[in-house]
Amino acid sequence: MAGPKYPKIVGFELVEQIGGGGFATVFRAVNVAQHRVAACKLIMFTEETTEKERKTFDKEMRIHTALKHENVLEFMNAVIVELKHKLIYIPGIYMLLELASGGDLFDKIAANVGVSEEVAHLYFNQLIAGMHYIHEQGVCHRDLKPENLLLDAAGTLKITDFGLSAVFRLKESGKTRMLTERCGSLPYVAPELNSDRPYHAEPIDVWGVGVILFTLLAGNTPWDEPSAKSAEFRRYVSGEIFSEDPWCRIPYEAMSLIKGMLTVDPEKRLTLRDVFQHSWVMRPSQLASSRNPAELAMRLTQNLRENGDLGLAAPNFTGKSDDAMDVDGPSAHKSQFTQSLMLFSQTQHGSRYTPNLTRFYSSLGPSLLIALIKEYLEQPDVGVKCKLGAEPIVNERGIEVYRMRIGGWDARKQMFKGWVDVEKFAYRGEEGAFCLMRRDEGSPISWRQLWKAIILSPAVEPHVLRK
Repeated sequence: MAGPKYPKIVGFELVEQIGGGGFATVFRAVNVAQHRVAACKLIMFTEETTEKERKTFDKEMRIHTALKHENVLEFMNAVIVELKHKLIYIPGIYMLLELASGGDLFDKIAANVGVSEEVAHLYFNQLIAGMHYIHEQGVCHRDLKPENLLLDAAGTLKITDFGLSAVFRLKESGKTRMLTERCGSLPYVAPELNSDRPYHAEPIDVWGVGVILFTLLAGNTPWDEPSAKSAEFRRYVSGEIFSEDPWCRIPYEAMSLIKGMLTVDPEKRLTLRDVFQHSWVMRPSQLASSRNPAELAMRLTQNLRENGDLGLAAPNFTGKSDDAMDVDGPSAHKSQFTQSLMLFSQTQHGSRYTPNLTRFYSSLGPSLLIALIKEYLEQPDVGVKCKLGAEPIVNERGIEVYRMRIGGWDARKQMFKGWVDVEKFAYRGEEGAFCLMRRDEGSPISWRQLWKAIILSPAVEPHVLRK
């Protein structure tokens, strides 16, 4: 007898898992009749789900549903399946969201290098446009970090994940309130959250936006946390850090903006209105005016090309152009932007859409490759926890995959979790393997560093296929 299944959500069927996080699993959902694709975020219910947790999920949905802006991921619909239906359907909240088929913005950023000033300027302007709108609706995000910035098929930035957001101003009366809950991820939180005093909402998000601009330009976060515990933060407050790399690499005008947003005293911190009037923000953008998705994709991944990462993730074995590729399912993923970003990987069964650029090909067979990856990750100095099934599984596409769950802590003391999938790949008549690393939780930048470390590990490196 078949077990409980996923329900259809207003005509959309859940076809494959594409991500996940602390509480949620994210699926690609397809409406065949309408030739549409979406993302479905599922928060599962169990007997242990508390009333308080239910209220938190309800609040996230209420807030996200009300937000309609070009730079906010669209909330399309939701279905709640209660526990009493658990014999038929998997219980939980099913949130149908716009599919950000360009994937994570920060998945495309070279670690410790960042992106060009022009690309940072374009995405920073989209981020503050979205945040200005969110604040105008009386909402504070409170969890701004690279993981929550996605790209659509045209390369437009989308702010997502309103799980920690709060209403700080009532639109009708304009009445505002101070906030008290301590939340957010330490590298991105504002220093006033270190005390137990109530805090103003908007400066919290301005600080997060400042950390993101630094991260775009430098390819890493500025510190572990904004407190005396962090040596980097102490040097920032004293001013010593500005002569050190990567701070000294950041152009003067952009640096003055970053310092204004990362002012420790929230009373003296720039407001979003000040940010909009800053000379670095107001300067004209050729990228914004050209609106060429292929050029944007090329500029975004320029440093990944230069350091060889893109040649590892998307080698062209066939000599055919991407246009000749056969992509699974409705072709809503396929755009000039996603094609130029190389988001279509060549596999045993033609090409398929994989929004992660953390992938590579090897001349070894799948069982041998996954064993070498596991061996490397479990070394004491790497210290990643691994859980590999004894046998390969058959995935949603009917393909045999060795699937390993991995997790650990990055250099910024942030937890990461994700999957390593290895499947068969035939290369010029020889048998090889295709490895895809999908991150559930944690920084996309440290996930990319882990991917690169696996590729460069002595046992794996000789067998990696390059462009």
